[in-house]
Amino acid sequence: MSEKIRILYVDDEPDIRLIVELALRIRPEIEVRTADSGEQALEVLEAGDWLPDLAMVDVMMPGLTGPDVLAAILADPKLAKIPVVFVTARARPQDVRSYIDQGARSVITKPFDPMALGEQVIALLD
Repeated sequence: MSEKIRILYVDDEPDIRLIVELALRIRPEIEVRTADSGEQALEVLEAGDWLPDLAMVDVMMPGLTGPDVLAAILADPKLAKIPVVFVTARARPQDVRSYIDQGARSVITKPFDPMALGEQVIALLD
């Protein structure tokens, strides 16, 4: 695969952002960019010069939450095709159902296995 898989990871926790970035970069076919807030994520997306193949978004963040970011992506015709995966510790079955009902492609539960994350993300795109 010559074309890189572009992933945008959004999380307000710097340590988790770094772990995810490093875990995904283990896979040479993955290109990762991060954002530290929902607001910053939407700025990256709306700039339009770099669009991800998948957005991974923390659910609970100050300001715009994961569901807020998902709603904004779905409301924008230029962005609506970008699949969104929520990354969260709040993953009770009713929570997961709610996230999927809101339009999320999937949910990755924290804590996750960093060594398996790249493979998990690639599988979500297939």
